Amino acid sequence: MNKSMSKVRDASSSYQNNHSIKGEKLIYPAANRNKEPILQVLKRFILSEAESIDDDDERPIFLEIASGSGQHLAHFAPHFPGVKFQPSEIDENLFGSIIYYAVNCSTKNMCQPILIDICNKLSYYGFTESSIDYMYNANMLHISPFNCTVGLFENAGTYLKTEALLVTYGPFSRDGVITPQSNIDFDASLRASDPSWGIRDINDLIKLGEENNLTLIDTIEMPSNNKTLIWKRN
Repeated sequence: MNKSMSKVRDASSSYQNNHSIKGEKLIYPAANRNKEPILQVLKRFILSEAESIDDDDERPIFLEIASGSGQHLAHFAPHFPGVKFQPSEIDENLFGSIIYYAVNCSTKNMCQPILIDICNKLSYYGFTESSIDYMYNANMLHISPFNCTVGLFENAGTYLKTEALLVTYGPFSRDGVITPQSNIDFDASLRASDPSWGIRDINDLIKLGEENNLTLIDTIEMPSNNKTLIWKRN
């Protein structure tokens, strides 16, 4: 199976027919492959001194938007025991899997999932402005309507603390050019499934960031022709 077809298969298994997997521990192949490379990036940006904070209410908050199976936070949390990892999902059918990973987190710093539609303001879910230390989103931007991307950036620009970070992971184009061919094929397959989906261009995201007090501070090449983009709130 070629790489583009493999990506389509992983995307399909992750985002379609979720009603059939309610309450089960899920293992997405793509999440298994990319969780360790992403962790190595996070180790460069998450402050280690957070481990010395005793007051649970004072610990940095790491909010994941669109947690999917919960595999990513389950992998990250034990490496940063002083950080509170908050998963969220719009699809409550995935809560069973996320809860499984949270309950079995060895360091007990992965919280129970909460329902978030990122197109809504985070204040709707109890967050106050400038209260979040890290926001993280993987593999959502290209497989959701663009208004979800807009919502992510608007919320990050409002609810992140000053100089706090938004981390986005997935395939991206630049200057309107998608590379390599496997990503071109992947983009075509996404748009064939839903015209509102598709690989997003970094230049468009930079403009969206500027509109929401976010600056792109690092672009990191990842395996399988993906990138991690690090944004800082001004």
